[in-house]
Amino acid sequence: MAGQSSYIRLAGDDEAAMVSGSEDYDSKKLRLLGYKPQLKRNLSLLSNFSVTFSIVSVLTGITTLYGTGLEFGGPVTMVYGWPIAGTFTVIVGLAMAEICSAYPTSGGLYFWSAKLCSERRWGPFASWLTGWFNIVGQWAVTTSVDYSLAQLIQVIILLSTGGANGGGYLASKYVVIAIHAAILLSHAIINSLPISLLSFFGQFAAAWNMLGVFVLMIVVPTVATERASAEFVFTHFNTDNSAGIHSNLYIFVLGLLMSQYTLLGYDASAHMTEETKNADTNGPIGIISAIGISIVVGWGYILGITFAVKDIPSLLSPNNEAGGYAIAQVFYEAFKSRYGSGVGGIVCLGIVAVAIYFCGMSSVTSNSRMAYAFSRDGAMPLSSVWQKVNKHEVPINAVWLSTFISLCMALPSLGSLVAFQAMVSIATIGLYIAYALPIFFRVTLARKYFVPGPFNLGRYGVVVGWVAVLWVATITVLFSLPVTYPVTKDTLNYTPVAVGGLFILVLGSWIFSARHWFKGPVTNLGG
Repeated sequence: MAGQSSYIRLAGDDEAAMVSGSEDYDSKKLRLLGYKPQLKRNLSLLSNFSVTFSIVSVLTGITTLYGTGLEFGGPVTMVYGWPIAGTFTVIVGLAMAEICSAYPTSGGLYFWSAKLCSERRWGPFASWLTGWFNIVGQWAVTTSVDYSLAQLIQVIILLSTGGANGGGYLASKYVVIAIHAAILLSHAIINSLPISLLSFFGQFAAAWNMLGVFVLMIVVPTVATERASAEFVFTHFNTDNSAGIHSNLYIFVLGLLMSQYTLLGYDASAHMTEETKNADTNGPIGIISAIGISIVVGWGYILGITFAVKDIPSLLSPNNEAGGYAIAQVFYEAFKSRYGSGVGGIVCLGIVAVAIYFCGMSSVTSNSRMAYAFSRDGAMPLSSVWQKVNKHEVPINAVWLSTFISLCMALPSLGSLVAFQAMVSIATIGLYIAYALPIFFRVTLARKYFVPGPFNLGRYGVVVGWVAVLWVATITVLFSLPVTYPVTKDTLNYTPVAVGGLFILVLGSWIFSARHWFKGPVTNLGG
């Protein structure tokens, strides 16, 4: 088998000798990678895909950033920017899937980096850098997703009590953070359940996301008494924005944020491989299928909702009934225009809210597996605590750690939304940097000795890898550009500050401490 040699070369003779002939195929492979099985391997391809599809969750990303897309370019940016970002995301996903097939472990990206740099002695540093960007990026994703759900609940309450112009109740920032905390608490409880139950929730979440998209993309434009023309949806480019930006190219680039933020989190399939059957095949397929299906249904969602758009300035106005929450105003207006009541629109927002809830739930699942694996290799403070699994073979301490940190990362919103936005910017750029690092090592340092697994790109692997790396480099620069002019301390894009600060912290901790004791992934077969 193509993948077998790549496993054997990672385990020493003593460790390899410990592989039992009675073990199943996945357990043998995991031992040859240097780890003994500790997590319950109960996930099918469908279950693995469901977790990742729920994290990507087009209902989450598109709904929460639809206003950004409308303001920066409008229909043209969203309708054409989505497939552009989607194409390059597929390329990144293919490059990751090939490496995942060779090294199917919960550690995912940081384990890949370590092994791809092992023959140049850069393994420990590469692993340290990738691992911390990956785990902090994942925590930022959970923070962003659950906080966006708390904000949506704030809007739902506002509309349900009369709207912004009808004396509706607008929850304070303290109430929003309390809702955020309650959501995280429930996610921690659910993720403490056995993986078989979590698998059920994951599949239900995937079905909800899929059906929710189709319901909304059909119902909302159908109910609306006034619909946009095909010419508007496919050709209108909105240059009227409050950011003081007039360059069409610049506007289009900023509008891409909606698409690229949504198409994120698909490394979850890799982090779930130690709980997935036929991991070296199903893990990679989980990555690619989650991206591909998300692109198709997401584009349909964008088209359907945009056909219900009538007046962009009114949707973005903070004086509308939804307080400027664009897509909520679209839903509310569509039903109110036909039935005289926006209750149906509020119900539609409820469908989205459930999808976002499941997105956050699955994000915690992925976070906790990454924290478990990183601790298993001694990279985190108090690693012995976070790597423990309970009687259900769930890394329960890592679950609660992930939710607690995600709560802490939302606290800056109480003082400054600018500081909070800088924090969560790590979710997009930081995580994509973590995606790109092992791919870069695969096409450079490991180009000649990388041994692929069953899922591989053949002779196209290096080309695909380089395109993926260049795309990540491009969006890193683009999303670090100013988003408002003139630039002041309140309008500065703090993304490069946040990501640069994370890099300095990770590099500094390596130079002054970790380089003396962190050796990269270590075997636990002797334990």
